[in-house]
Amino acid sequence: MDGPHYTTIGLLLLAAVGYLNWSSSNHGSFQVRIPIPWLQPEMSFITCVGTRFVDSSTGSPVYVNGWNSYWMISSLSPESIEEMMRRGREMGMTVCRTWAFYDAGAHPLQLSPGVFDESLFQLLDYIIYQARRNHIRLVLSLVNNLNAFGGKAQYVKWAKAAGANVSSSTDSFFSHPLIKRYYKAYVKAILTRKNSFSGVKYSDEPSIFAWELMNEPRCVSSLSAPLLQAWIGEMASYVKSLDSKHLVTIGLEGFYGHQRTNRLEVNPGKWASSLGSDFIQNSALKHIDFASVHAYPDSWIPNANLEEKARYLSKWVDTHINDGEDVLKKPVLFSEVGFQQAEMKNGLSDRDILLKMVYEKVYESTKKGGAGAGALIWQLTVEGMRGYLDEFSLVASERSSTSKLIVQQSCRLNNLFRERGGRTLC
Repeated sequence: MDGPHYTTIGLLLLAAVGYLNWSSSNHGSFQVRIPIPWLQPEMSFITCVGTRFVDSSTGSPVYVNGWNSYWMISSLSPESIEEMMRRGREMGMTVCRTWAFYDAGAHPLQLSPGVFDESLFQLLDYIIYQARRNHIRLVLSLVNNLNAFGGKAQYVKWAKAAGANVSSSTDSFFSHPLIKRYYKAYVKAILTRKNSFSGVKYSDEPSIFAWELMNEPRCVSSLSAPLLQAWIGEMASYVKSLDSKHLVTIGLEGFYGHQRTNRLEVNPGKWASSLGSDFIQNSALKHIDFASVHAYPDSWIPNANLEEKARYLSKWVDTHINDGEDVLKKPVLFSEVGFQQAEMKNGLSDRDILLKMVYEKVYESTKKGGAGAGALIWQLTVEGMRGYLDEFSLVASERSSTSKLIVQQSCRLNNLFRERGGRTLC
């Protein structure tokens, strides 16, 4: 080999060594170590075939055990993000749901419509980058129904500030043309973003499991239900027009609308049918790939005892899985299941008893190839994140009985995956 070839190889090696030893990136205020981008793990996209999630490259069914950590983009802590992803992987979990929005607060991502804080965008880049490094896939939610982190109320404020004739009801989020343009512009900015750590455009990133249109969409008035239905159809179609590789879901809590008379008794109360959403009608739309359901018996039926909550939860889970199989013909992901710690009985808390019930029903459904495709616990944090805890949160390492349940569910789903052509982590 002649001299110039040696020189070229030497320069490449020096560049690689320099890159590996670059201990901090110049990304705003975030100091993070950047591995070589081309050493990222290979991952495939997830698609849906009937009521199952399927690995697009192998055709093998995919069963989900995962968690929520909504706080990542607001944490300003790359170290906590990295640690949370590592722990999720160690517990055998494969999907994390988190916010891909921050529209109001101390350090918002979207400062005003179409104007972004680049350092916060780079933190979202890092979340996605770390997910892939840990073989975790992300469900990324694009806006909040609630006022936390801005939500639809912030979009209404922006429209009013721009001089638009907008009603005081936040239901106008679903119908006002200017607000819909704001939302579409945000979606486009997210989906077309190129990750500053990996160089991969979000729409080409396989570690993204799905886009979620909104966290828990509700209407102030049930009269706005047609507006919500039309909004879901329009926005799901828009997301698909920009990104045909990823799944799209709504972010529903799973309530049945007042017209669903044969399902109203499944709701946690009469109030649930007055929020403008309907699990079946909303989820049946063409560009919605899978249905989402939440479960919070402690807050939805707060005066019930453990036995009553368990009975309600059993019917809630069974009914939605059955509707996924018989009516929607789509997978059903229980994307938020949250329980309070409460008291301990025989080594298990109320949380453990109710969580185990959900896990059992999901597992029984997956064994027969049913629509119960997985569950994501609400929510996990790491030490030092106390400011993000709510009554349903936990640091898994501090709750050994709950942590054991999570790991057991991960293992048996992964073993089932292996039996059907996949691989196991346990």
